[in-house]
Amino acid sequence: MGERLSIKTERDEQNLFNVRIIVAAVLILFALVGITVRAYHLQVIEHDKYAELSREHYQKRIPIPPNRGQIYDRNGTLLAGSHIQYVLEIVRDSIGDENNDGKTNIKDVEGVVGRLGKLIPLTEKDVRIFTQDVKKFKYQPIPIRENLTEEEVAKFSVNRPRFPGVNLEMRMERYYPLHEVASHVIGYVGRIDEGDLEHLNKDEYLGTSHIGKTGVEASHEGRLHGQAGYHLVEVDAYGKQQSVIDEKAPVGGQDLFLGLDIKTQITAETLLKEEGKGAIVALDPRTGEVLALASVPTFDPNLFIDGISRKDYTDLNTDPDRPLYNRALQGVYPPGSTIKPMAGMSGLISGIMSPGSRVNDPGFFRLSGQKHVFRCWNKRGHGSVDLKLAITQSCDTYFYTLANRMGIDKFSGYMKSFGFGKPTGVDMPSEASGLMPSPEWKEKRYKSAWYPGDTVSVGIGQGYWLATPMQLAHAASIMANRGVRVKPHILRSTRIAANREPELIKPEYLDAVNANDKDWSVVLAGMEAVMMPGGTARGAGAGAAYRIAGKTGTAQVFGLAGGSYNAGRIAKRLRDHALFVGFAPADDPKIAVGVVVENASGSGGHTAAPMARKVMDAYLLKKYLDDAPVEPEVEKQGADKPPANAAASPAADAGVQDDLHD
Repeated sequence: MGERLSIKTERDEQNLFNVRIIVAAVLILFALVGITVRAYHLQVIEHDKYAELSREHYQKRIPIPPNRGQIYDRNGTLLAGSHIQYVLEIVRDSIGDENNDGKTNIKDVEGVVGRLGKLIPLTEKDVRIFTQDVKKFKYQPIPIRENLTEEEVAKFSVNRPRFPGVNLEMRMERYYPLHEVASHVIGYVGRIDEGDLEHLNKDEYLGTSHIGKTGVEASHEGRLHGQAGYHLVEVDAYGKQQSVIDEKAPVGGQDLFLGLDIKTQITAETLLKEEGKGAIVALDPRTGEVLALASVPTFDPNLFIDGISRKDYTDLNTDPDRPLYNRALQGVYPPGSTIKPMAGMSGLISGIMSPGSRVNDPGFFRLSGQKHVFRCWNKRGHGSVDLKLAITQSCDTYFYTLANRMGIDKFSGYMKSFGFGKPTGVDMPSEASGLMPSPEWKEKRYKSAWYPGDTVSVGIGQGYWLATPMQLAHAASIMANRGVRVKPHILRSTRIAANREPELIKPEYLDAVNANDKDWSVVLAGMEAVMMPGGTARGAGAGAAYRIAGKTGTAQVFGLAGGSYNAGRIAKRLRDHALFVGFAPADDPKIAVGVVVENASGSGGHTAAPMARKVMDAYLLKKYLDDAPVEPEVEKQGADKPPANAAASPAADAGVQDDLHD
């Protein structure tokens, strides 16, 4: 059969044509809608973004770093300042096109650096740091050499035409005029690194090369840094600067006035250096201001400003005395008998003891049903003692008894109200929390139950209990205030401009320790008696021009089972720590002190208490040490470790080594 022929009529052709017209119209409509939506998105929704990108083709914002605020002590002595230095800087896309390809690349920069190094000495460190930074920033000035001498400034000025894009600028450099003095308080600045960039406001820090790394420099970085300014410049097609369109001046950082009395600080550091290692913290109990915060050994923060040398850093890091370690805030020690006044107040507040409650001390304490004895430092015993006498003569047996009657939960709860077991909140970085132990903590840490002997040990500040020197001073401050708690703070006032009066920081009050006046009077009378004949710090209190209240302590480092801890044959690192807490004048407290002397030459009464007395004399009587000079730059204006004696068995765990002498 033959094929069928398909015959299209004129109407069929017309219908097909109409369909094609409709499809084409729909496609064109969709295209027009898409173009309209895209145009709206670009020209309306993302107008600012693309306008900024467009401007960046002919405008560049060059940052101007602000001047960093100064740091002074409470009397206007300069602790951290800035001085003018001459700096050579290179803007990557302004140095010229050495390859005639219309663009500036890293090889162009390397060529300029090579020629510059023949004129002005550049160290490997200078080049290394510059190379790292210049790869990140095309339009930001990057320092290639700092601290130019007058001769080098003159030499470059003569040859400036040979180095387009290399600028000689005046910049402010940080310096610490007192060198090692108060180094753990002030801290230091260092170059901004990758870690810093992760949490910085990059726009605010463009053009800034240094940032606070430790101490006040770090904790108050926001106040000290200020606000960056900028030059808005017009550039050509190759990114080369043509003219300045606009500019905004930077706003310098605030000046900070610390609560430190620097001469008292120097006195504290000098006293500690005579012993080797330790910390002294002094607070104004009325305001919480830190009057001294000494940690020895110290270090020179000037070493860190432009990057510490490998040798210097190795020396500091490998020093067995750990000079970079802030013992005042990070060091944790068994507080020893220094906590007995606070423990006594806890016994009174809880109702476990009364001011007249007496405990017989035969020289030891024994838990019911156990053979093991907990010895008092006085082997002969103190006889029948009440709370006041127990504090005065530091009777261990009284406080063994008190802690055992209270139980660990109640005892720890009350001691936390005196600031133990948590950071005080002082405005400094890296403050340790110490440790106020509990059954839950021991189970989690050691997978072991809490035994009654653990509680007995804690009752005299031994066992697992750990505290920082700052916590000890804070607790002494609470005692001085009869329970009023003021949060410690290092910053006393701030100043926005040199011609403005400093603005004082207001004290921050915490939850008070509430007790009646009679109970406070009993405990505080015991602390005063510590400094008098018959007390454990009678030597330190002798001849004082004001009344002192205090408490000595001795914290064991290594158990000798009845031996003499500070005997000459014993290695110094195994000697006991000597401690003291106190305040003065006892009738009108103006200074509260916490002292910890590591591996001391004597007990708390023989070593730590005399130090506290001299610190008090320095602040209250202006009796500073003769060998504690201050440079005349003055502005006139108004742990989670088991303790050394911890053991695993119930009987041994309960044991406290003999002869802990305060």
